[in-house]
Amino acid sequence: MMAGGMGRDCIGARAIRQGMRTSRALMSQQDRIWSRYSHDKVAIGEKLARVLRTLGRALPLHRPLRALSVGSSTEPQFRLLEAFFRGGLYLLDIEQGALDVIRDRVRRQALTHVFTLRDDYSRVLGNRARARRFREEALGGRRVALVAFEHSLYYTAADRWPTVLHAVLDEILAPTGAIHCVLMSARAAAPDTTTWLYNHFAGAFAGHRNDQDLRALGRTLRRDPRLRGAQVLTTTERVRFLVDDFQALMAVVWMILLYPHVHRYTPAQRREITRAVHRRFFARRRPLYQDQDHLVIYRGVRERGLG
Repeated sequence: MMAGGMGRDCIGARAIRQGMRTSRALMSQQDRIWSRYSHDKVAIGEKLARVLRTLGRALPLHRPLRALSVGSSTEPQFRLLEAFFRGGLYLLDIEQGALDVIRDRVRRQALTHVFTLRDDYSRVLGNRARARRFREEALGGRRVALVAFEHSLYYTAADRWPTVLHAVLDEILAPTGAIHCVLMSARAAAPDTTTWLYNHFAGAFAGHRNDQDLRALGRTLRRDPRLRGAQVLTTTERVRFLVDDFQALMAVVWMILLYPHVHRYTPAQRREITRAVHRRFFARRRPLYQDQDHLVIYRGVRERGLG
């Protein structure tokens, strides 16, 4: 025992308040912490670079390319997308604060080919008619070579994914193009993973388990006759997250637990979550791991695409 009878696994009222307070942080702030203390964005950037390399081989070098990035406007891969898609980079996000960061950068750096769009992607891409209207009104009536759903499909139920993706394929994506999706794996079961963390608490307090399985979606799409001739590739990799600041750790935990955008945990439940995360991870200086799946759909690409 430590002085004053406080054990290593105990947590005081002040730490609980701090951990609970971070649940009110903006999603972009939570994601910034995750980006800083994990190599998630580096890993995404590496996969994205492989997709861009494939598109670069399949499309004429002189053609200016266009892309739509869904819900990832302030993420580090913005720099990669901005440099590659000089014909127009459209950033669709529901969070005004994230778009304001990009707008400031666009203004300072005179990035005239970057456009910010504030809306709920599950609404504007929810079916073919809405996707067509979005293309006509927001994309100038023109299709794009890449649509990136990087950590954004969480906010659409898994049974709605095929509808959204087919709307994108039918109305948004160019004849030669790619869709890139990244999500936390639904199959990880180890107690030091984000999937376990979500299933444990969302299961206990919201009666929900992670059923958002990109690899299962890939298998479904490969059997879909509407995607005949398309390449559907999936892969999984592990990301490590470790931070010495308990408030920063909890900010990421609330993002993983989809609070408050999907699940509304009560104050008592949030206190229990905070105590458990402190005991299981922070007090023991144990890293949190995320197994995450990548799904790439290539259309109009003759050679084997890189995924």
